[in-house]
Formats: sequence, structure tokens, C-alpha cells
Amino acid sequence: MNSGIFSTIGWNDILQYLFLMVYAITVLSTVFAIVMEKRDPHKTLAWVLLILLVPILGIVWYLVFGQNYRKRKMFSRKGLIDLARIRALSEDQLLDLSNRTFHKNSALAGSLNIIKLLLKNSKALLTQHNRVDILNDGLATFEAMLSALERAEHHIHLDFFKIADDEIGNQVRRILVRKAREGVKVRIIYDDVGSWHLTRRYIRTLREAGAEILPFMPVRFPYFTSKVNFRNHRKILVIDGKVGFVGGLNIADKYLKGTRRFPFWRDTHLRLEGEAVRSLQTVFITDWYFVSGEIITHRKKYFPDYQVEETNYVQITASGPDSDWANIMQAFFVAITNARKNIYITTPYFSPNESILTALVTAALRGVDVRIILPYYSDSTVSYWNSVSYVTELLEAGIRVFLYKKGFIHAKLLMVDGTFSTVGSANMDMRSFDIDFEVNALIYSRKITARLESTFEEDMKNSVEVNFRSWKERPRRKKIMESLARMLGPLY
Repeated sequence: MNSGIFSTIGWNDILQYLFLMVYAITVLSTVFAIVMEKRDPHKTLAWVLLILLVPILGIVWYLVFGQNYRKRKMFSRKGLIDLARIRALSEDQLLDLSNRTFHKNSALAGSLNIIKLLLKNSKALLTQHNRVDILNDGLATFEAMLSALERAEHHIHLDFFKIADDEIGNQVRRILVRKAREGVKVRIIYDDVGSWHLTRRYIRTLREAGAEILPFMPVRFPYFTSKVNFRNHRKILVIDGKVGFVGGLNIADKYLKGTRRFPFWRDTHLRLEGEAVRSLQTVFITDWYFVSGEIITHRKKYFPDYQVEETNYVQITASGPDSDWANIMQAFFVAITNARKNIYITTPYFSPNESILTALVTAALRGVDVRIILPYYSDSTVSYWNSVSYVTELLEAGIRVFLYKKGFIHAKLLMVDGTFSTVGSANMDMRSFDIDFEVNALIYSRKITARLESTFEEDMKNSVEVNFRSWKERPRRKKIMESLARMLGPLY
């Protein structure tokens, strides 16, 4: 007696057929979703190829690392009352840009496009009365930070990618514990991935003293695994709403003493006083709302009237999946395309998107003096090979490339035409442009830019310039490593 088709093909065949159907639908629907995101074609192609060639691994990798949270609005600033006030102030400043005062200042006049862009894309207010101190190594930075912490009277706000339970980390912790016990309000945000090794004891002693310390997007499997790739890379310290710090250093010994592999660690940080600190405070308060749900009020205490006599025009801008636009990348792009004389860049990780790479190459081809300092040795193998994979294109366009040999260079600097400069947490790479939460200070000052250029010239002396002829003759194995790392660039 015929029992039907099932007896003919068997249950194993049916299950195998169903599995293949589900498998094919999952792969194709994932590819369709990626294509429909309309992101950068190179990034789209990289993800599609990965999923088609290695489907299971590719889909898992995409779910963890590949989703576009800026477009999906997964990170919201709703509930922050002061955002409406900031929006109104930025619109007022856009109207005031026609004022003759701005055009009398050559640094401002040459950077009006950047100023307007940041007022529109991130509501980044242009501040005038600021003191800007440049800190070019860990010793100067931590001395200034510790001194400011000791003087805190009302509040201390820290927002760092990495806080380590080491010598300098514990020196900071001891001050924070003492200040919290004295009644100073201490709030701390640490990135859960960047501060992966931060001990429970470190956190417990702070909380027991009355400090509030929270992780940024804690990674707890299986929850939040889709957000593990989106990290808070910012480095912010605000004290009493009067003094602020922003730049490239985290709170860890290696930024002060280096490591066994890198005995010298070169970085740049800024100490700010004046109106720009209010903008830095706004970024912290936004992050605090995100991690805690608390809206910090008492405007007069957290945004005090604190005037300095010096005049340095500064905009503080933050970018990340919580912003509508890639604010920092757009500012870099406009600065580069506006350049007339020179562009100087220092970055530890160089993986530009097509827009930035084209802007740099085009600037060099039209006669702008473009120089880039990269590490000779890196703390990340993939990042190193990815960075140097761009060297040939840069050299062909006439861009001068220098590899820093004194130690590891971790500074993130951009200087244009002697009038504009920016220091912050953002690297010149796709991760900083699209994925991580970053913050930068953009400075419109000949005096400050000249100081940063002086540091850049000193760094060039501690570097070796890449010779085009020698570079073309490098071993084939290095070229292969560069090509492989370049393919991975859009994926990490």
C-alpha cells in the first residue's frame, strides 16, 4: 500500500529541504535588508560578499557589528529639555553670522562654512571667550586633571572610553572618593567594552563613597549583543561647569608611562576654561541621560556664569549613532575641501571613507601641502595594515606621509591653513565617522593652531618620511597583508 510522497522521499529529506529553504530565506532577506539601508556602496558590497561567502558567520557578524543605528534612531535624546534651548541658540547664531564682527576675524572668516555646518548638523554653538591649554603628553594631561579634580567644589563629571584599575586610575579614584565624601556630586560614565577589565572593587568603593558610576551600554549576553560594536569613545572631564578636558587620552597608565612595546606614548589633550565648557557639559548630560534616564537640572549650578578674558573661538561637537548626521566627518570634509595652503593630520588609525580620501587627494592635486603622520608601529595589527594600505594612493597624489618612530602616536589632530584646528577623540577612520560616539573641539584661532603646528613639526622630526620609490618596492607579503586588511576596513 502506498503511504504517499513522505514514504518516497523520507522525513530526513523533508527536514533537510525545509532547513535549506529557511537558510536561503534568511541569507537572502539579510542581504536585501543590507541593500535597502542605502549605505556606502563599498560597505554594502563588503557585507553582502561576507554573508554570501560565509553565511552563518556573516549573518552573526552583521547582527553584532553591522547594523546602522543612526538611521534606525535607536539612540534617542528625547526628554532633554535643554535641547530646545540649544536649538534656538544655534538658530540665532546662524542669523548672527552675517554680523561684520565675524568677518573681521580672519580665522573665522575662512571657516564660516564649518561653523555654519556644525550649527546646522549638531547645534554646536560657537563660543568666544575661552582659554585653551594644549597638553601634549600624559604627564602634562594627568597633572592638569588631578589638579582640577582637587579643586572641585560642586560637581565632577567624567565620561571615558577606558578607565583602568592601575596606578593612575587609582590615583583618580582616591580623589573622587574623597570628593564624594565631602559632598561633591560625582558622576562617572565608563564604556563597558573599553573598560572591560575595570574591577568590581574599583566600582564598589566609588559607590560606597556616594559617587554615581554607570557603564555605557553594558554588554550582557544574550542581551545588547547587537550593540556591542557601538561604543562611547569620548573622553570628557567637566569640573564645576568651569573647567573641561577633551582629547585623546584615557585614564590608564599606558597613556602616562607607555607600555613595554611602546615606552613613549604621544597624545594630545586640551584643558578648557570659559564658554566652551558649557558645550562639553551638554555632551556629558546627554550621555548621562542615555545611561541613567536622569535629566540633570539646576542650570545655574551646572552651567554657571564663568567668564575668561581670553578670546578663542571654539565649537564642541559630538557625533555617533545618536546624531542625525556624521557631524565630525562632515566638518573634516569641509575643512579639507576649503583648504588653500596646507592640511596637517595626525591620526593613529587611518581608514578614511571615499569622501574624505577623495577630498585629501583632490586637495593635494590642486596644490595644497598635505602631510599626514601615522604610527610606524601600532597597537593593532589589522588597523596598522589597513592604515598603510592607503599610503600608495596618498603618495601618488603628492601627499607627504610620515611614520612616527619615537613611540606610539595616539594624537588625533587636524590643522588647516594656520587658522583652523581640531583636537578630540575622533580618529580619521570609518569607525569614528559612523560607529563610535565621539567628541571634538574645533578651534578657530591662529594662535592655538600655530601651537599645534609646532607640535606637528616636532612629531615630523621623530618620524621617517615614506619614500615613494622604496615604498613601491616593499615585499609582496606586505602588499597582501594591506589588501586583506583593506577589505576588512568597512566591517570594523
